[in-house]
Amino acid sequence: MTERSLPSDRLTAVEENLKRVRFEIEQAAIKAGRDPSEVKLMAVTKTVGPELINHAIRCGVDMIGENKVQELLSKKPLLSLTGCETHLIGHLQTNKVKQVAGEVSMIQSVDSVKLAREIGRISCQKGIAVDVLLEINIGGEESKFGFTPEELPEIVWEISEIQGINVQGLMTVPPFVEKISEFFSNMCQVFIDIREKKIHNIDMQILSMGMSGDFPEAIAEGSTLVRVGSAIFGQRVY
Repeated sequence: MTERSLPSDRLTAVEENLKRVRFEIEQAAIKAGRDPSEVKLMAVTKTVGPELINHAIRCGVDMIGENKVQELLSKKPLLSLTGCETHLIGHLQTNKVKQVAGEVSMIQSVDSVKLAREIGRISCQKGIAVDVLLEINIGGEESKFGFTPEELPEIVWEISEIQGINVQGLMTVPPFVEKISEFFSNMCQVFIDIREKKIHNIDMQILSMGMSGDFPEAIAEGSTLVRVGSAIFGQRVY
């Protein structure tokens, strides 16, 4: 993959989109009685080329999220990542953990104890500790990965004992439904319930929920990190 020069209007569009998204985040937080600084913006860069990503970083983006390991690794040498976190937010297969451990700031999509153990094992081999979020299937959808809210309390205790990982919070992709706020509200309650248990090595600081089409609703229900792609980059082409 190489970085290609893009028309100035595409770069300008990213700038304007970022301004609008940041404004909407601020307004959603204020409307919910929250401090806007409590909500972080992640630019989701799935299928977005290096030039647009680097331009977004120049415009102040300090966190990007990639869905696939191979795409992340192929882009990384071309990105100006000083001061910018890189997160893996897509499903991670256990056989790819070795490739990504130590290459990202955080793995947001830990969806099984087996995966958590493999991340811990590889991390210990490399002499590092990897920050992770636990993925919750808040809608109980068969098509999605993640722990159910019902099994999470027991699972958290098991994962807390794994060396080489630091659990920093939870993430979710809720069902695509009209009344989505209910799912966000339920997710926030799960987050609060786990946080109140004060389990060793389980640091509930990040609640990652909300994307381009629903981040204002997610913020209203307590999200601390929104993952926004198309609302920033527009049509996803290289």
